[in-house]
Amino acid sequence: MNNQSPVLSTVPQRLQRMRSVMQREKIDALLVPSADPHLSEYLPGHWQARQWLSGFQGSVGTLVVTADYAGLWVDSRYWEQAATELDGSGIQLVKAGPDQPDATQWLVEHTPQGGVVGVDGEVLALTTAQWLEPQLHKRDVTLSTQADLFTEVWSDRPALPAAPVYEHPESYVSLKRNQKLGQLRESLGDMNSDAHLIAALDDIAWLLNLRGSDIAYNPLFLAFLLIEQHTATLFVDRSKIAEPLRRSLEADGVELRDYASVSQGLGQLPTGTRLLIDPRRVTIGLIDHLPSGVVQVKGVSPIELSKACKPEQDIKHVRHFMEQDGAALCEFFAWLESHQGKCTITELTIDEQITAARARREGFVSPSFATIAAFNSNGAMPHYRATQESHAVIEGDGLLLVDSGGQYLGGTTDITRMVAIGTPGIEQKQDCTRVLKGLIALSRARFPRGIRAPMLDAIARAPLWSEMVDYGHGTGHGVGYFLNVHEGPQSIAFRANASEQTVMRPGMITSIEPGTYRPGRWGVRIENLVATRNVGAGDFGTFLDFETLTLCPIDIRCLMIDMLDAREKAWLNEYHRRVFERLAPLLERDALVWLERNTQQI
Repeated sequence: MNNQSPVLSTVPQRLQRMRSVMQREKIDALLVPSADPHLSEYLPGHWQARQWLSGFQGSVGTLVVTADYAGLWVDSRYWEQAATELDGSGIQLVKAGPDQPDATQWLVEHTPQGGVVGVDGEVLALTTAQWLEPQLHKRDVTLSTQADLFTEVWSDRPALPAAPVYEHPESYVSLKRNQKLGQLRESLGDMNSDAHLIAALDDIAWLLNLRGSDIAYNPLFLAFLLIEQHTATLFVDRSKIAEPLRRSLEADGVELRDYASVSQGLGQLPTGTRLLIDPRRVTIGLIDHLPSGVVQVKGVSPIELSKACKPEQDIKHVRHFMEQDGAALCEFFAWLESHQGKCTITELTIDEQITAARARREGFVSPSFATIAAFNSNGAMPHYRATQESHAVIEGDGLLLVDSGGQYLGGTTDITRMVAIGTPGIEQKQDCTRVLKGLIALSRARFPRGIRAPMLDAIARAPLWSEMVDYGHGTGHGVGYFLNVHEGPQSIAFRANASEQTVMRPGMITSIEPGTYRPGRWGVRIENLVATRNVGAGDFGTFLDFETLTLCPIDIRCLMIDMLDAREKAWLNEYHRRVFERLAPLLERDALVWLERNTQQI
């Protein structure tokens, strides 16, 4: 007899089955975040529960299900996409914003008194749980974090990934593993802590100089890490670790234990241990395994800042691979220009060709995220993704937005360029020019050391705000070093919390990507990566500025040149001069001709 639940093929069927389990378990409301036990941005298939239950394919969103209601909270990047994908599902789109209660606030307000809110604690951030539980308690509502209802409902749930773990090649590593461990232990002493629990996968990969491929686009592997004063325990699927790597880790004092035994490992910590945990980067389910005698020291992991501030040796590698990435893009754009009108080119073709161009370059490992190739109205969705079922043909007149990136052994890239298809309209050119003015303004900025990243946002937005134009996403995010394409602690976004942790520091690599989106018409975004550097000290203290790292021409056919002032034209000319100087030696034939034509002075 087969007791396994049947495969549920439609969202309404899945919701119906989930509601029946909720009723049996006496759960009034179910919270489904987009998360895994490591609070990753990109999730292995095993933890794509929100996507499976809702049908929404975007990377960020929070689902709430009750007996008679289902709502999905997404931010402005996904409103159009979610509206399409939720159609007919029975799930209401909730447009998340500063004036709209978020999913947890909705639960506090709508769960009946005496009721139960259920969530898988293994994927619920400790910070969220610490806020939500007392708020629910005021209404006599219980937060239940013990049950993963998807175990029963999701019968064809993917298994955990099992890709091998490997060393980040020594030639690209500026600090050895034992040096990083020693520095971390010194920091723990300064924070009056005996041990540190690390669940964030990029923190683990950076600290141990290891990489993997368990998660699409990010060179990471599933693991937990417990650092103590004289030992380190890596909880990982040991079949992923080849014998030479195991010996290398043990030589640096890193013991291997099974991934699933992390709860047992935490439960064995001695009474009185002062354990540093970062509430933003661990889950309540993980913390629940700690003995009551362990003292929880809550604070920001020192790894986050160490990882964000790249040493000059790493920046040199990034510069080199920016040249490789820029050369690949020139080959792609030359191909696109030469084939327009001669064969059918779709948004899917763009993705295929740009990945193939990068794959021909040294040190390339994978894309750093799913390529966004969006023509005209599709560009109005900031995180649009073409599919076999729904994509546009690149033909006629308008704007093509291409947002893509690569993972290289010596760096991570992320770039957005606008491409003129046929003859763009005047309004389209005006939007492109305003966005470029915003990018130039922040790229040229100097600012005092100690400034918080969110405070820089207005510099990029000012040219758009002056015309009463704005965009819903942040202007810049941190970027890893052959790690996550989105990295903290810096975030150039005026709505972000301008805390001490967001201070801009030398060595940080950050995106600058202002935009403009006109639903149903077109979208514009232009993006470069920059490195923060010291300018010098004077009577008013130390000042910083940005070095632009990204190397790829900006299509002047998309611009209204008369809208640029003399300083903006000078910046663009100098940028194009530098792009040609550094990329020309890497190109030949059609790509070199294309580069020369597209870096002409204006």
